[in-house]
Amino acid sequence: MALELDARQRAMLAEMGVRLFDAPSGAGPEVQGAAAAGLSQARRRPDAHADGSAAEAMTAPDAARPLRMPQGGAVGASRPLAADEAGATVTAGAADGAEPQAPAVAPACSADTAGGAPAPAEAEAATVGTASLAQLDWSGLEQAVAGCRACGLCEGRRKVVFGAGDRTADWLVVGDAPDEREDLLGEPFAGNDGVLLDNMLAALGVSRERGAYLTNVLKCRPPGNRMPEPAEVAACEPFLRRQVELLQPKVILAMGRFAPQVLAGSAEPLGRLRGQVHRYAGIPVVTTYHPSYLLRNLPDKARSWSDLCLAYSVVPGGEH
Repeated sequence: MALELDARQRAMLAEMGVRLFDAPSGAGPEVQGAAAAGLSQARRRPDAHADGSAAEAMTAPDAARPLRMPQGGAVGASRPLAADEAGATVTAGAADGAEPQAPAVAPACSADTAGGAPAPAEAEAATVGTASLAQLDWSGLEQAVAGCRACGLCEGRRKVVFGAGDRTADWLVVGDAPDEREDLLGEPFAGNDGVLLDNMLAALGVSRERGAYLTNVLKCRPPGNRMPEPAEVAACEPFLRRQVELLQPKVILAMGRFAPQVLAGSAEPLGRLRGQVHRYAGIPVVTTYHPSYLLRNLPDKARSWSDLCLAYSVVPGGEH
């Protein structure tokens, strides 16, 4: 029998990439049966285009992924990474990839000069002066960051991302700036890049609950995840410095585009900063890629793993 389709049904099938065969008027039952069979097959596969593009769109790397649930929160759900995404499975023999070259961001102050301060005009804009910050404990520092209006980033933030983890940790992990998920949750390294970082830290025997503290250079998200202005870095860097002073970690792992530059006190790109030990306020600093970059560039996990091994070697009791 012939199947009658209205204009709306035909448009829907065309959108799915299904080509219809209209049996000529007066055609025999064999021809009309073939047309009906084609429609039946299309109804069984409503999610696939003829060229498979619909299925590809559902599994594209940029498709929405669930958010990592923060401690005490109820937003989204975590998912374990696939074996090829877990940082702990990286081997030194993996293929090397191209290193990203980030625009240079001048450090706010000399990385290894304790008490360094931003430029005079920027220091005047700070809500809390450097001398006052030096007197703050963890609770007071967190309140100061929450109320900071030293630059324009405060206007667009949803939540300040102060930091999270073990405040007696030997490892301090510092990223660039909050992304959209971190801005929403108020937690550093959220989402799938946080899952990857957790796996990387687990391979070193630490976690954000025990042995590691996580934060960013900037505490507020730049619009559109853009590179920060030097004044924005200068306004936030004293908060980071005070976090380092309070934590007194054994090693700092600087991850990303400009966090390595700030903590190494250099405008050199990441490719030239990797593989050596820098110092920030007297603390050893090792630079490496941000987990979000590694999720997009899997071959560079081998390089990142070598960076983690370098950081591990400078921790007292680590392998040399």
